[in-house]
Amino acid sequence: MIPPEATAWQALSGAECLRRLGGGEAGLSQADAADRLASVGPNRLALPPGPGRWRILLDQFSNVMLVLLLAVAAVSAALAVLDHSFPKDAIAILLIVALTALLGYLQESQALLALRSLLNLAQPLARVRRDGHWQRLPSDQLVPGDLIRLESGDRVPADARLLEGSELGLQEAALTGEADLVSKRPEPPLAAETPLLERSNCLFLGSEVGRGRGLAVVTATGMATVLGGIATLIQTARPEPTPLQERLADLSGQLVAWALVLVAAVVLGGWLLGGSPLALLELALSTAVAIVPEGLPAVITVSLAIGTRRMVQRAALIRHLPAVEALGAITVICTDKTGTLTQNRQVVVELRCGTQALNLTPSGFRIRELAPPEMTRAGIAQGPLDLLLQAGVLCNDAEPGQRGWTGDPTEVALMEAAATGGLEGSGLRAKHSRTAEIPFRAERQRMAVWVSDPDGSLAAPLGPASFVSAKPEGSQLLIVKGAPEVILHDCDRWLDGAGARCLTPAQQDWWLAAARELASAGLRVLAFACSPHHPGPDVGLRGLVLVGLMAQRDPPRPEVPGAVARCHGAGIRPVMVTGDHPLTARAISTAIGLADPGSPMVQGPELEGLDDAALEALVRRTSLFARVLPEQKLRIVRALQATGAVVAMTGDGVNDAPALRQAHVGVAMGISGSDVSREAADVVLLDDNFASIVNAVEEGRQVYANIRRFVRFILGCNLGELITIGSAPLLGLALTPLQILWINLVTDGLPALALALGPPAEDLMRQPPIEPGESIFARGLGSAILRIGLVFGALVVALMVAAARLGRPWQTMAFTTLCLAQLGHALSAGSDRALWRTAPAANPWLLGAVLASAALQLMLLYVAPLARFIGVTPLTAIELAACGSVSLVFVAYLELEKWWSR
Repeated sequence: MIPPEATAWQALSGAECLRRLGGGEAGLSQADAADRLASVGPNRLALPPGPGRWRILLDQFSNVMLVLLLAVAAVSAALAVLDHSFPKDAIAILLIVALTALLGYLQESQALLALRSLLNLAQPLARVRRDGHWQRLPSDQLVPGDLIRLESGDRVPADARLLEGSELGLQEAALTGEADLVSKRPEPPLAAETPLLERSNCLFLGSEVGRGRGLAVVTATGMATVLGGIATLIQTARPEPTPLQERLADLSGQLVAWALVLVAAVVLGGWLLGGSPLALLELALSTAVAIVPEGLPAVITVSLAIGTRRMVQRAALIRHLPAVEALGAITVICTDKTGTLTQNRQVVVELRCGTQALNLTPSGFRIRELAPPEMTRAGIAQGPLDLLLQAGVLCNDAEPGQRGWTGDPTEVALMEAAATGGLEGSGLRAKHSRTAEIPFRAERQRMAVWVSDPDGSLAAPLGPASFVSAKPEGSQLLIVKGAPEVILHDCDRWLDGAGARCLTPAQQDWWLAAARELASAGLRVLAFACSPHHPGPDVGLRGLVLVGLMAQRDPPRPEVPGAVARCHGAGIRPVMVTGDHPLTARAISTAIGLADPGSPMVQGPELEGLDDAALEALVRRTSLFARVLPEQKLRIVRALQATGAVVAMTGDGVNDAPALRQAHVGVAMGISGSDVSREAADVVLLDDNFASIVNAVEEGRQVYANIRRFVRFILGCNLGELITIGSAPLLGLALTPLQILWINLVTDGLPALALALGPPAEDLMRQPPIEPGESIFARGLGSAILRIGLVFGALVVALMVAAARLGRPWQTMAFTTLCLAQLGHALSAGSDRALWRTAPAANPWLLGAVLASAALQLMLLYVAPLARFIGVTPLTAIELAACGSVSLVFVAYLELEKWWSR
């Protein structure tokens, strides 16, 4: 049986792994496999049980505002029973509560699908050897000790130790963040502490075979695999509440607390004035309904939904609505490099040929003259450059596809460079067919091909006629590419415009220094050499002629530098967290303006010995992390959150999923991203464009600005209603809960929804992010609400007193004034500019909502059945004009307040 302790399989030979796992050349027997399956369980990722639908629905009623409204509905129903009347107030309140709970349920029931996507990712068929026969089995039937066979295009069905391999290359980008194929070889054994990224003799569940074939023995299945460990990290990651959720929870708690205090104060005041208990209870209900903005949950949800639609138009799909506002509050964006900041492809950017450097541009080559030691500046003829580009085409396994060349990104880049130089790859290969080859292997660090050269055209740049065969019809040319230090070791000549020259030790050192210079800039460097009439693979590859160097990179997306600059201008710190090479990470971060050349950079192994406190201190001053493992990405996000930052995490691979879920806002790539990353994220970029994140931030800030605008509008109105209701007992009559509900939902709610559609402020992206933990009442909003409410309430109370003394229907007049004044308030709140300078078409939805609400209010007054139901009486023209006049005075004050704040 398999020992239960974890084994570093990369440290053992293939034969020893097979022996320890109890297998052999014939594979496991069906009986042994069944026993192991019963012991270790299916090769399947375990999913945590999610909350049921009823649980999600019940959780909606934990909102303190809904609990208060339910209590108000219960008391109102009890009063109706005692009074033998129809409980219309209670029914209206319950309908509002039900609608709010339904909106929340529909939102929550769509979340948390990441682990199910992981399950789908891990269920391919596998070629397994059992009882001496190869067969195809569902991957969930695999057990440790099974022999599996893999070929190009297969998905690795479990973690395994490679036993045999033929040019095997795996695409592990989703696990490690590396964009290129990773070469795998069975031997030699590696050190037990070898990092995951460097275990070249191990295969991992979730990766794909890009080339070659191999035979491996399964070492781990299910949750014991590397992918299973990532699934465990996703389960342990606990998403932080977004700033909006925190602020709304704080707002709800404050409103309910004030409601209870005011209810107690009103009841006590009424009792001291000798009011009846039932009337005081009715007054208390009206007070509670007045202070609670019943439309707040609906308005917030609709505002977020509108922001979601706007973001989709700007290529950002929102999966969880609260993330819209949270995007606007982020202070740090942790971003992967490959495919996020870069284009996830290789592009040749520079050639070194003879005594010149040639930079590739879309229109051709830009030449720089170099000064190597003991070399004359003979210039570079077209022949050597052609030979370098031809070598890149012929010593290359890329294949033509429907949309250009396909294959290893490094080799595709060579084909594209040749096309820039005017070479047609397919035609060149047809003319110079491959006669022999030595495929690339990691331990050799080079690839060699022999191609036919019947007319000597390929070898012509190498020099005089004596260097070319007298029988060109039988000639061939050896072309070698690989690591510069390996290729230069086998070269004794180099090529310039005059032909092949002897390569001195000083010149060889110069070429090596040139290769190191390019590599230090984050470029991948390949050297090319050739030899005419080399007999074939059985003879050593010595005495080569160095043709030149080609340097390539994964280029930044062209829009990323501007997006990074906008982040800095908006007070957001971009942080690169990548699994890629430090030199590459440094070069890309410098090119896009994310960090300066001298900025500190931390590598993954350096994080291992840091405790949480030390890591928190580190992330405050470091914006560049390379060679980072999945669990370290999660730690970095948690450390940033511990410093008080509001964190967005971008990524595209399985390895990014835990950090995506932990972050306040997880942002996944929609095109190159894995299913796991998309399902774990709050936001999916439909164009994989980093600039779209910045656009989403702008929309998020606009949503939050609209929410603050709504809170100012609605709470200022509600405070005026409270003052009106609290003063009513002095006149012996009060507004009913149903009338307050009408005001809050019709004359408050409809215009408030339209406020979310207003034009954005022009300077949103020149303002700093909202401070983490900032109250929604910060920056003068609370005092503005207080002033607006006091003025509003004082005007309505003055109207009530005057109407009561004149014998007018003061209750209906107060009710109507509250409605009309709030419609004027909505128009004023729709823009930061003066009302008379705001074009009606700036927000046609707001204008339409105000007109519709005014029409409904007039219907309520003058349609008898509606008037009786709501408890109002029709007003005369003079009475209605008085209500309108008071409303205009209130709007004038609002405009004065706006002018003063400007």
